[in-house]
Amino acid sequence: MLLDWMTTAPTLAEDPVQGFDPDAVTVSETVEIAAPARVVWDILCDMPRYAEWNPFCVRAVSTLDMGAAVDMTLVNYAVPGTLVPNCEYICAKVPERLISWEMKHSDFWPYPARRDQVIEPTGETSCRYFSTDAFLGANGIHVFRFAGPWVKRAFDDTARALKARAEAIHAAQTNHGA
Repeated sequence: MLLDWMTTAPTLAEDPVQGFDPDAVTVSETVEIAAPARVVWDILCDMPRYAEWNPFCVRAVSTLDMGAAVDMTLVNYAVPGTLVPNCEYICAKVPERLISWEMKHSDFWPYPARRDQVIEPTGETSCRYFSTDAFLGANGIHVFRFAGPWVKRAFDDTARALKARAEAIHAAQTNHGA
């Protein structure tokens, strides 16, 4: 399973700063995508084009190297009509399967979290996608209670938009090659 880190991470009791609490995780809907995992992966890694399709993350800049910053501009679902800057760091990457970034705990921002975007191939020309956001540490459950509902909505919107983008690209590639 690609999210094995959830079963091996220190628990909240073991690490109240960065520990994992299974009750503080937002999970998007899972979408079935009629396109190869490679197409979905390429879209997720093509950050300069996020504004063309992603309704939640309208700007993203990163080298996608392990530990690299992911500088984002996000639509603020809690305050409609506003944008918020966000910077997290690449913490896991399995080509065509998983890309993850996290925000570590700091004195400035004591709200650590980890986002995982999962692609599961289901055939040569199909896959499924979902994402999670684990709110970590002692503050995680409070952040989850406040932000969980709008984060889920944002991730669901992103999943549906990713599906539409991947299927359109795959259809164009298939038709162009025919």
